[in-house]
Amino acid sequence: MKHLAALFGRRARLRWLHLIIGGALLMPYFLVGTVLVGMTGGGEALFSSVPAQFAAFAIALPMAAVTGFFPLVRPLSVAAARALCGVPPALLADGPARTRQARVRTAGWYTLHLALGGIISGSTLTLPPFAVAVAALPFFGGLRATWLLDGPEVLREPWALALAPFAGLAMLLALALVAAVAGEVLARRAPVLLGPTPEDRLAAAERRAADLAVRNRLARELHDSVGHALSAVTLQAGAARRVLDRDPEFVREALTAIEETTRRTVGELDSVLGLLRQDGEPGDGDTAYGPGLDALGGLLAHCGVPVAYERQGDPDGVDPVVSREAYRIVQEGLSNASRHGGGGSPVRLLIAVRERELEIVMENPLGERPAVLRPGGGRGLRGIAERAVLLGGRTEAGADNGLWRLTAVLPGTAGRTEGRR
Repeated sequence: MKHLAALFGRRARLRWLHLIIGGALLMPYFLVGTVLVGMTGGGEALFSSVPAQFAAFAIALPMAAVTGFFPLVRPLSVAAARALCGVPPALLADGPARTRQARVRTAGWYTLHLALGGIISGSTLTLPPFAVAVAALPFFGGLRATWLLDGPEVLREPWALALAPFAGLAMLLALALVAAVAGEVLARRAPVLLGPTPEDRLAAAERRAADLAVRNRLARELHDSVGHALSAVTLQAGAARRVLDRDPEFVREALTAIEETTRRTVGELDSVLGLLRQDGEPGDGDTAYGPGLDALGGLLAHCGVPVAYERQGDPDGVDPVVSREAYRIVQEGLSNASRHGGGGSPVRLLIAVRERELEIVMENPLGERPAVLRPGGGRGLRGIAERAVLLGGRTEAGADNGLWRLTAVLPGTAGRTEGRR
């Protein structure tokens, strides 16, 4: 049963169908080959001449090989091999063949597929009727009379007629065996000829790296915006709770700040989640991706800590990408100051816009212990450094004489903006 399944099971039938498709694809090239052979003479006996048929077959294969160099041949061949040959999808390449090596491999596969498919298709069309006729010789007198008249002398022997049914069955089994072997050859060659080349693997690795970079960037956006909002809201709510009975006006201002902070953060969160749903990365001109330095006033007003803001130069001339990253750096710096700063001590913020760089300096007194502890923290400074490095900048952070100082330098502000316009 195992051997019969190998010859006539579902996989064998699908591979046989794959070979038949190869034979069908070979037909246009074969017809051109027959025309070219017919132009050399012997046109009347072309379809009855075995040498002429083989000559047309030999002419058709190089033409098929040329077709295999087209980039779109590979995805079509891969789809057929996955569906009909039983080849694991991970072993085959995705997308058109772009490199020379991939095209050569695809051309080799296409030629092999059509060559074996042409042989199996031709045998499937001609051999079964012949085998059935041979097997029926002992049972049909008219058929036997025709064959004995034109056939070989050996068919007149009684033992030959007795063996005719077995001979016909053997022919069908031989055809099934040849088709199974041809299908196995294609299945084993598919990963070699249709598998990913080193260039394909490199491109796939680059795509995975790009996807990971986008995910990391979105994770930083969520960490900075939501983390800052939670820190600010926690500080405002705690301060309001402590003076709830004796300073209603302060409580009203704190609740207003909480409302505005959460409303702004919900908008930013919706923008980031929208990008996740679209499974893409925004362009540089996408202002909905995040706020820039123009929204810094609202951030400083409701960050939960007093801020002494000093500005040098015009932030409006900063490149939009740099402006968004600078906003996030300031936002995370304020979150750190609110969590680890010295009580209500003011934070000094300096933003200096120069010809070819933007400098951010934040200073705040160090507290004895963190004002707010947040599970999962500790990623803020790393995120700030990653933002700066992605733009080609640098950051420094550390304690100095009782102060915590954060410095970030982002290149390509005014000069980059002019180049982009």
